Amino acid sequence: DPLWSRGLGDVYKRQLLKVLEDNNNMRLDVVAARMFSDYSRTQLKKWILQGRVLVNGDICQPKDSVYEGDEIEIHPLKEIKVSWDPEKIEFEVCYEEEDFLIINKPFGLVMHPGSGCYNGTLANGLLYKYPELINLPRSGIVHRLDKDTSGVLVVAKTESFRNYFIQEMQERKVIKKYIAISVGDTIGSFEINEPLGRDSKNRTKMAIRSDGKESISFVKLISKSNGYAILDVLIETGRTHQIRVHLASKNLPIIGDSTYNTRKKIAKNTSPELIKYIREFPRQALHAAHLSFFHPTSNELFEWFIPMPDDMKELENNIILG
Repeated sequence: DPLWSRGLGDVYKRQLLKVLEDNNNMRLDVVAARMFSDYSRTQLKKWILQGRVLVNGDICQPKDSVYEGDEIEIHPLKEIKVSWDPEKIEFEVCYEEEDFLIINKPFGLVMHPGSGCYNGTLANGLLYKYPELINLPRSGIVHRLDKDTSGVLVVAKTESFRNYFIQEMQERKVIKKYIAISVGDTIGSFEINEPLGRDSKNRTKMAIRSDGKESISFVKLISKSNGYAILDVLIETGRTHQIRVHLASKNLPIIGDSTYNTRKKIAKNTSPELIKYIREFPRQALHAAHLSFFHPTSNELFEWFIPMPDDMKELENNIILG
């Protein structure tokens, strides 16, 4: 039962070659690199350890010796490469000037290529519309929104603006406000000051940790209905998943958040029809509505507001109707 048979990923067609006299009594990883020159020694060693390289049908270690006449069989793992190539991606450019863009990011769009998402991202789309952004790190992206968070986003078009905006964020001079639709009851306004760090049990999640980074959110109730709340959230810090973790910690999990509202919490006395609608809502109901900063040239306050998108408006209406 070699490891490669246990579904470690797609494979190319297996290849099998016999060891020749020149490679007699040598290390498997060395001989494999000579025989299968399309792949690097490092890659082949990794496959040997995964059980994807067999000698006479058996799993071996990289340092094991092979001999003339031995059959070495490889089952190459299909390598998926991250691509920063330009791609035609749909997103709305709301405003543009020489130094920067304002974008309305739709939910479902990943910011840039990386682990688990190799292309089809906002960065790929930016390079398609603005080829000159290839000269800037991350295609000019200077801050981020989660894949399933919609809303206002700034993209730098010049190195000078990129440096300026990053400095403004570091000094907490950039104002970011979000709208969230949560399960739960609250009144008035309150501050959440809880440090965040990687969840010790799941590295893809964030959690409140005493040794985490300072994280501050200011929450204001916009309206509430039938055990649900429409919240205005201003973030002083911009930690990964900050709003989602902070609200969940106060028993106000965001509707549709599959990571921090895993039990799909429902308010009491919710109708069966609304329960079904809420549980099928396809993303976290979180929208970046407002962003402001001082313009680097005029030094005047620059503000941009993007109203709540249609899917969240419909969710709000369904909650009000009960």
